[in-house]
Amino acid sequence: EQAAARSMYLKVWDDGDGSTYGSFKMPHLGGAALRKILAAVMAAKHQNATKGAGTGHLTAVRTGPEAQGQAFYELLMRFPKNKLPKLGGLNATLLVTISEASLMGRLEQAGTILDTGDRISSALARQLACEAGILPVVLNGKSEVLDLGREQRLHSQAQRIAITLRQHGQCATEGCDRTTGLHAHHIREWSKGGRTDLANAIGLCHWHHMRAHDTAYDMTHHPNGSVTFHRRI
Repeated sequence: EQAAARSMYLKVWDDGDGSTYGSFKMPHLGGAALRKILAAVMAAKHQNATKGAGTGHLTAVRTGPEAQGQAFYELLMRFPKNKLPKLGGLNATLLVTISEASLMGRLEQAGTILDTGDRISSALARQLACEAGILPVVLNGKSEVLDLGREQRLHSQAQRIAITLRQHGQCATEGCDRTTGLHAHHIREWSKGGRTDLANAIGLCHWHHMRAHDTAYDMTHHPNGSVTFHRRI
């Protein structure tokens, strides 16, 4: 059991054609729990409750791998938001950038962009909107309080979302490809008079945020909004 716990892994990769593949290894206990959860999702009672009466029998006619794959996907898509851990002050939730006209079906958008850099169709974005909360992001306008001045040190959720969208989910450090859990960092430190607003904020991954506060490194800001780190001599 100890050896199995030490050898756990999960690998996920995209094929570039709309599908994601993966492989994993975990102890027997985790595998037993996963099979139990997938069986509950595939159960006719659950399918009838979530998709309507009479749909549960469809699971029975699918092949085992197909049914389990669809159940695993449903498990991810329906995981309660309030149970998700925080990443950079936000729930681990995908942010979707789509125009209002495309969301309402008046205009088809070529590729709706997620904060991870991936793209989905406008039709899928509208499908997600049927079951998800909608937080409107007004570009070139004002709807949320994004300038908290000096009264509040920590950035608000609205500010964190705006930073993530502005940077397309990418860490501001040149050459960094980390796209999850950006931390809001004061360009001019709050302790030195920096304001808690978007003009004084960049998004950094956890690793580079730690480096930004490491006195052994200097952080250089560039005109394009990116930063680089150099070890002090």
